[in-house]
Amino acid sequence: MVLKVRRRTRLRRKEVDAWFHRLAEDFGMTLPADETPVDQAEAGELRLLIRDQEAIALVLGEGIAPTVRGLLAFPATKRFVTVDMGAVPFVYNGADVMAPGIVETDPAIRPGDFVWVRDEKNHRPLAVGRAIMDGLTMAREERGKALETLHHVGDDLWRLGEEEA
Repeated sequence: MVLKVRRRTRLRRKEVDAWFHRLAEDFGMTLPADETPVDQAEAGELRLLIRDQEAIALVLGEGIAPTVRGLLAFPATKRFVTVDMGAVPFVYNGADVMAPGIVETDPAIRPGDFVWVRDEKNHRPLAVGRAIMDGLTMAREERGKALETLHHVGDDLWRLGEEEA
């Protein structure tokens, strides 16, 4: 399925600042407070924040999470889940993250939080998901699903950026 952006509307500066503040608080991202326009749009079932033709965040209900492209453009320092290199191909293909593949987490993660997944070697973002366990449990557990993947490198949302560019 190819995602098409529709219902694109320009956000007011105050709305942009509020969303960017949440990304900074939750994920430790530094987003520029410049005059670059930011739009809210729909793509399939997704609500997106688009800055400079790049989908940088997903709006999920009342929550917000960066996209993988958003994380590449504006690196995050919080809510990370680091997986070993053996788990990377699975995460890259959209699999949910299992606890045995996790080597490090942000201990502040709570169940239900939106989190981002990075690889152990390069700390590059691979996916965004929703935590099923808290951060300390994820890093310690030997079995079970730790987080549900919502978006990953190579999925329809990732390819959306390639089509527009």
